[in-house]
Amino acid sequence: MHVGSFVLAAQFPGQGQGEALHRAVRSAEVAEEAGLDAVWLAEHHFVPYGTCPSAITLAALLLGRTRRIRVGTAVSVLPTVHPVALGEQAALLHMTSGGRFSLGVGRGGPWVDLEVFGSGLQAYEKGFPESLDLLVRWLREPSVGADGERFRFREVPVVPRPSESLTEADGPEVIVACTSPASVRLAAERGLPMLLGMHVGDEEKAEMVALWRRQARAAGHAPEKVLGAPHVSAGVCQIADRRTDAVEALVKAMPGWLRQGLGAHVTVDGRARQMRDPVAYTELLCGLHPVGTPRLCADRLAATSERTGVSRFALLVEGSGDLAATEENVRRLGAEVLPHLT
Repeated sequence: MHVGSFVLAAQFPGQGQGEALHRAVRSAEVAEEAGLDAVWLAEHHFVPYGTCPSAITLAALLLGRTRRIRVGTAVSVLPTVHPVALGEQAALLHMTSGGRFSLGVGRGGPWVDLEVFGSGLQAYEKGFPESLDLLVRWLREPSVGADGERFRFREVPVVPRPSESLTEADGPEVIVACTSPASVRLAAERGLPMLLGMHVGDEEKAEMVALWRRQARAAGHAPEKVLGAPHVSAGVCQIADRRTDAVEALVKAMPGWLRQGLGAHVTVDGRARQMRDPVAYTELLCGLHPVGTPRLCADRLAATSERTGVSRFALLVEGSGDLAATEENVRRLGAEVLPHLT
């Protein structure tokens, strides 16, 4: 089992953006010290839900500050960037970090980001498959050209070419954030592992993994690749000597952040949107994920892995909103939870 932290650089009420980013960087450094396997970085624009606008840029910083831990994006929002530009950056990080970089990508949402960056609503609603395929080709082939609906250009050489790196991997792994059957099928047909969100429980994640396996087999992928796909499950982790204390820490801090952060999202076309009740959502997360004593947290992770077949985790550790508490949470995850897992 591989356990990593999930870093949103969340800006809690009363905090500045610099404070949120400092906590994000520091928690990632502590994750390596604590023995975690990975750090996964979120990306958001124009909202305090997450103050990191470029997960791949923050990944570059953290790869330079660490020596062992894997650093991944969870996710880079593909409709707002050119796939070749993102592919070049991913290849660069793969080659210069000794293969420690993972590229997670997703559709994002119908937000005003699409207007600001000039990609338009079509890039979100219809353009994701084209962008994903172009990105993967860039990371796997020696030269690439395009003749699609959105991207058209003559064939050009891939420089730097990921397969030229001094690592065993031909290139960085690509992971797709999946929130619907359509996105599961899209990832499965291409043989790309999934990032499954924190808002769904074990049963729904197990169903998504089962669907992915069926679709991947139908697409002709090798049985060992299908069964061994390194999917990642996102969740929340808060450790305390008593479960009630862990829950209290999150219920005190997270609703204010969720209300402020999610409420700031603006749709690009004025469509109506419904926000979850922040308190109810926090309580839901506490019930779904490892929140409580170290032993309870270990058992919860083991149960999720057994039910879903997923062996990699990206756990939000900053739910208290406090730097010192976040550092302690990460250290306890490494020292008191990981030893119970295999």
